[in-house]
Amino acid sequence: MGESTGSCRISVHEALGGGAVADLLLWKKWYGGVVVLISATTFWFLFERAGYNLLSFVANVLLLLVIILFFWAKSASLLNRPLPPLPNLEISEDSVVRVADGLRVLINRALFVARDIAVGKNLKLFLQVAFGLWVASYIGSLFNFLTLVYIGFLLGLSVPVLYDKYQDRIDDKLSIAHRILQTQYRKIDESILRKIPLASNKEKKMQ
Repeated sequence: MGESTGSCRISVHEALGGGAVADLLLWKKWYGGVVVLISATTFWFLFERAGYNLLSFVANVLLLLVIILFFWAKSASLLNRPLPPLPNLEISEDSVVRVADGLRVLINRALFVARDIAVGKNLKLFLQVAFGLWVASYIGSLFNFLTLVYIGFLLGLSVPVLYDKYQDRIDDKLSIAHRILQTQYRKIDESILRKIPLASNKEKKMQ
């Protein structure tokens, strides 16, 4: 049983897509992870600790880039040098369609959850969404948005590696925690949630 389960298990690299992003998150190419970590730390330090403004930073970087390209092009025309090797600055239609499809799926999923709570009167889903929003609100009160993004980068560069290294142990602990949570939820459901009268039950009784 254990061997068949282990053979059917999808590796972390495959679960992350098996591409360049998976290699980056699992530190297959360590220099890529180092570059991302240093870049994220630098941006977080500039905007969070040094008090640099994001708008002024972006404007100054673009201004410096425009000045460099302008004088490069002018000097190239005067000295018969090649122009700056700029790529084709254009967003393809396929990229826009893929992003729009992804956003459409997320929005439709959120609308389906909202409809299931409002119309379907799904109490379990309502409690899950309410608890998730409360946790997000509590975490947001502890950190600002930039710090949360930086923490997300740190977790993204550390959690997949640790899970890939200690996958069996973590899966065992998660399965135990899942069983405990299921047991506790079953107790709450039987003692509290099922005793809450729903509107649908009242309508059936009136009919």
